[in-house]
Amino acid sequence: MVWSLLVGMLRWLATHPWVPVALLLIAAAAGGAWVHRRREAARRNRVRERGLRYVLPQIDALHHGQFEEAVRDLMRRDGCPRAIRVGGAGDNGADVKATDPFGRLWVIQCKHRRAGPAGAAVGTPDLHVLNGTGRPVHNGDVVVLVTNGRFTGKAVAFARSQQLHLVDRHLLAQWAAGSTPLWELLGAVPSPRRPAPGS
Repeated sequence: MVWSLLVGMLRWLATHPWVPVALLLIAAAAGGAWVHRRREAARRNRVRERGLRYVLPQIDALHHGQFEEAVRDLMRRDGCPRAIRVGGAGDNGADVKATDPFGRLWVIQCKHRRAGPAGAAVGTPDLHVLNGTGRPVHNGDVVVLVTNGRFTGKAVAFARSQQLHLVDRHLLAQWAAGSTPLWELLGAVPSPRRPAPGS
């Protein structure tokens, strides 16, 4: 029965040779359209990331997960196309990880304060966690804590002693609303692992 169906189908195709050609053309057109859509989406993402800007009221209005995504997108804008958000349960102190054009791995912890500067200041307990995992667990070259709020004096002193980088509300505003990469705004980041592209 299967054989007779196959023979019948082949005979039908022999008398209608345009059908397979039409199907191939339709498949090729659909494949071409899919590739075109993917390329256009990638191009739009590149354009959006190059021109990405945030102002502080936008950042304050974000949910903490959206804040992590915003930090990831800013790192992508700065030239880290494979920046990822890893925040969540079991993130071991890392919300965003990114490799910059110089080969340095960035491990970033994000602390969003809905009340902005009026919210609780980020203190040393959060930095203790980041310090304990940023380099030993994640192998980070640059370990950063970003907040839309503020840091305690003890946190600033601890970060300085452990070579952790802090991005407070004022530095975040400068980074998010401008076009200067974070590594140019921070002082004393580790030396590049490799030359910049095109140099």
